[in-house]
Amino acid sequence: MVHFITDPAGEEEDSKNSNMQERSSLKMYGSEEEEDDPVASQAGPLLGEEGYHDHSVSSSKLGSGSPVFSSRVGRLLRERQLRRGESGAGDIDGIGGSEGIIKDEQRQRLLVVANRLPVSAIRRGENAWALELSAGGLVSALLGVKQFETTWIGWAGVNVQDDVGKESLSRALGEEGFVPVFLDEQTVDLYYNGYCNNVLWPLFHYIGLTQDDRLAATRGLEAQFNAYKRANSIFAQVVLSHYQKGDVVWCHDYHLMFLPRFLKEAKSEMKVGWFLHTPFPSSEIYRTLPQRSELLQAVLKADLIGFHTYDYARHFVSACTRILGLEGTPDGVEDQGKLTRVAAFPIGIDAERFVRALHTSTVRNHIQELSRRFSGRKVMLGVDRLDMIKGIPQKLLAFEKFLEDNPIWHDKVVMVQIAVPTRTDVHEYQKLSSQVHEIVGRINGRFGTLTTVPIHHLDRSLEFYELCALYAITDVLLVTSLRDGMNLVSYEYVACQDQKKGVLVLSEFAGAAQSLGAGAILINPWNIVEAACAIADALNMSETERQERHRHNFIHVTSHTAQLWADTFVSELNDTVVEAELRILRVPPPLPVEKAISSYATSKNCLLILGFNAALTAQADAPRLDRVRETLHPALHETLRHLCADPKATVVILSGSERSLLDEAFGDFKLWLAAENGMFLRHTSGDWMTTMPEHLNLDWVESVQLVFDYFSERTPRSYVEARQTSLVWNFKYADLEFGRVQAWDMLQHLWTGPISNAAVDVVQGSKSVEVRPVGVSKGAAIDRILGEVVHSKNMSVPIDYVMCIGHFLSKDEDIYTFFEPDLPYQRVNIEPKAASPPRSKAAPSTTKTARSRDHPIAPQESSMIQGASVLDLNGENYFSCTVGRQRSLARYSLTGSEEVVAFLSSLAKPSN
Repeated sequence: MVHFITDPAGEEEDSKNSNMQERSSLKMYGSEEEEDDPVASQAGPLLGEEGYHDHSVSSSKLGSGSPVFSSRVGRLLRERQLRRGESGAGDIDGIGGSEGIIKDEQRQRLLVVANRLPVSAIRRGENAWALELSAGGLVSALLGVKQFETTWIGWAGVNVQDDVGKESLSRALGEEGFVPVFLDEQTVDLYYNGYCNNVLWPLFHYIGLTQDDRLAATRGLEAQFNAYKRANSIFAQVVLSHYQKGDVVWCHDYHLMFLPRFLKEAKSEMKVGWFLHTPFPSSEIYRTLPQRSELLQAVLKADLIGFHTYDYARHFVSACTRILGLEGTPDGVEDQGKLTRVAAFPIGIDAERFVRALHTSTVRNHIQELSRRFSGRKVMLGVDRLDMIKGIPQKLLAFEKFLEDNPIWHDKVVMVQIAVPTRTDVHEYQKLSSQVHEIVGRINGRFGTLTTVPIHHLDRSLEFYELCALYAITDVLLVTSLRDGMNLVSYEYVACQDQKKGVLVLSEFAGAAQSLGAGAILINPWNIVEAACAIADALNMSETERQERHRHNFIHVTSHTAQLWADTFVSELNDTVVEAELRILRVPPPLPVEKAISSYATSKNCLLILGFNAALTAQADAPRLDRVRETLHPALHETLRHLCADPKATVVILSGSERSLLDEAFGDFKLWLAAENGMFLRHTSGDWMTTMPEHLNLDWVESVQLVFDYFSERTPRSYVEARQTSLVWNFKYADLEFGRVQAWDMLQHLWTGPISNAAVDVVQGSKSVEVRPVGVSKGAAIDRILGEVVHSKNMSVPIDYVMCIGHFLSKDEDIYTFFEPDLPYQRVNIEPKAASPPRSKAAPSTTKTARSRDHPIAPQESSMIQGASVLDLNGENYFSCTVGRQRSLARYSLTGSEEVVAFLSSLAKPSN
């Protein structure tokens, strides 16, 4: 597996239409008619979470009365136990982990912000409004999340100009937990009909921007984009007017990509999540959007960004990396120390609602009627909006090809195609409708008889119970989407098929293919021959295979529900904010020099860990290729001699540089050298030994070297550093902008080529790209280095002072947290086969260091400290200090090597 470390409303429109929703009248305001709100079922267990490094923090840092679980998995699993009743209510107060947070947030307010409210408002008089609620899709999902008090914010779908109407509508919606956003007609036209529907929606579905009359289109696009930002600003004002401290704000879909930015600019502490219900295109498609950077930067202000599938999330991260030049990590996107988490959250449906409907008399009557109507014939079904992305023509052509190749099925199969009209005033949709009708007529003319036709085509939606009955009697559901965010029709079909065990033929371009692929027949809808063969396979499939395929899909649909999706996203959003407190990269304050010197003077056993490049090196006046080998700052020679001569001090130079460079710079001093990020270690009085883990795979080096050499030739004044355990392409002397462009291009080559299956990390610095084996970092090596130092010096006194100074890449900043007394990290014990003794949170144990054959580990002296006694640190005697970085995990900072020289000189004076 490759790690890349560099310095991706309601659901899709198909689930919003009335043919997939049971609509119920909510209230008639100004009259006596009232009905209860529908309540969806309780959510099930959590989706599987990723593993994360173990982090902990005291409750005082988070402002909570309870300690926080040490990892995301631990916190979320504990929440799942509480939701499922695995812990009694009386136990919540007395146990650790996130349960205190859960208890406090059981009725946490959730502000759901979407372009449209889940109601239709019809004015019946000056002060009377009729509201109709949709009980499907996102509505049922969030109604099932019981631990949150949900408030919906969105446009009501009506143009209300008078103050009396606005006030009465607000009051009517407010009684049901809805808050309206009022937009004028011009804004709606430019924002919704213009930028959202004519620009973003087509582009996100891989339909390119229009090329007609470019100058006029450009002027129109600018007006639409300004209206888009204006509408998002209006949404933000409404959200802020209803926001209370501690609320979670969940923004939905491409209509509101600027909303996270406006909200965070107003209240930086606000918990903001954003979820996209459509596909997110590849970066090559997305980069054609003129406003590409502004939209990405705005949505990145959110704490958590969610997509239906991993592919969409990957495309988003790639766009941020390639367009904005930001650092893409396995967790998300990092920008100047601020991490926005990006993850996949596949949506589901309220499966229980469909299962219950099958047992109602209404549905049973419909089933009997349809069974008689189609008696003796297999039923194939298509349920789609009449839209270019749904692939209806491709579906009909595949069915025509099937009938052409299989004459025996002419009078034994019927296709029912539900095509719900949308945007009937748009020319492209009118043209599509004519095309579909033409194909249907041709097929019925070719293969129909006086009494039967192979296709029943309906240009309308169906009532919920009619649709459930049609699902139930269908033998094959055919989904041929050319591009679909998820396509919940396939989920609904599976939920209604527990008796018949029908077959699902599913487009690989629908998001549902990643969830239901195990039980479906996946097709490329553009390949008409392949789709026709899939129809034949589905109709001729054995009962045993149908049952097995259905079992896989039915388990997924009934366990990964819409309620679970909503509950999981909000829980992850809460936890992302908690984790941000644990791992936030901040601007460190200046190093308190006097305090550091005073603590050093009173300590008995001091450890000084110093980086080399940009920390102890002299400034290069004019960057030249013949000066790429860094040199030690001239003013440090005498200072280092004094520090190395101090019997209580142990000096370790820890660098990513190769061994020969460190030998040249520090060979005359009595100190420890750790080269290539700690993979090689020696005291200057001894020989080099390796601390590399066993079986380190370096098969990738040759192929990566070829890529690096190629880009070095294409980028003037760049060069390659070939180390024994890593390769670095450095462009710090090249033109910076050109170097960054080349670095992004190089990353694309690496990702898709020589390291696609290699166990390596790709680390992008501000002016370099490094490839190293997975797990190689300064923080990972310091454990082994510390063990060797303790053993070689036969330490009998705990280390009571640590100073760690360096200009380290973010990948290597784990060395700062290694010694951090307030953030304990798991360590490997010095003797793996023996049980480790209990230790304080400030004392990591050390590891058994791998040594060369010429230097076996000597017998351990009885006076030597072990395990928990190695470190005796607290907040007063540990100083981590970054050099020249604005964002860091270090406690303190120095601006450059000159300040490092001044500080070390002052530190060395007491030892003179």
